[in-house]
Amino acid sequence: MVTSTADDGRYHAPWTRTVDPRAELRAAWTWLRSPRLLYRIYPALRAHPAHAPASTAYAFTLFVTWWTLRGLGPVEERRLILSASTNLYNMQHNPVQVLVASAFWTEGGFPWLIIAQFLIVMAYAERWLGSGRWILLFATGHIGATLLTVYGISRAIDDKLIPLRVAIAPDVGTSYGFFAVLAAMAFRFRGVVRPAWAALVLGSLVAACVTHRSFTAYGHLCAGLIGLLAGAAATMFWGRIEQRRARTG
Repeated sequence: MVTSTADDGRYHAPWTRTVDPRAELRAAWTWLRSPRLLYRIYPALRAHPAHAPASTAYAFTLFVTWWTLRGLGPVEERRLILSASTNLYNMQHNPVQVLVASAFWTEGGFPWLIIAQFLIVMAYAERWLGSGRWILLFATGHIGATLLTVYGISRAIDDKLIPLRVAIAPDVGTSYGFFAVLAAMAFRFRGVVRPAWAALVLGSLVAACVTHRSFTAYGHLCAGLIGLLAGAAATMFWGRIEQRRARTG
């Protein structure tokens, strides 16, 4: 869903189109209980890329990069990951390149959980915001949280609080952008669900910071705060515009 018009024919931004989660769940349950479910699943899956093209393409890209790493030896794999990492050294020498590249690589085994998150959670967010807004929000969280994390690492190294080797540590993945979008999704819902969603996301990120005490956890918290601030700003901005339009008739 990219645009929406009310009965008056005027454009309404996605940020002002809230839903009742209970109604959403009832609609999903009704769809699942309707006759001929197996015959309806395939067309729904086939139509999914058209409704969330950016999230689907992103998930496919993650699969391709994982498959690429499988064909490399351990040394070549580590060299490639380090070259795409948003560590302090790379950010000082190739900031634009690594800010883009780091978001498309993952370490470890097959990223089935990350791919599922994009095909389900991020796809839902994209269908709500539209592809352009979803990409902008995801990129804002990824870039903003990365810059804040790198700044924190730089200060900690200067103050000799952490060893210098952290400046070249590998750091790739999709999590900063993901948590920014996840936090901003609180503004999709109305009523008590909105603050409850925001509190749950931020609470879990704060708990991770306390438990793990790592710069990655710190970056996740920064990304969540960026998502909430972006969502609040966009909701207030478009809400005031639409209120002004309603008053002027």
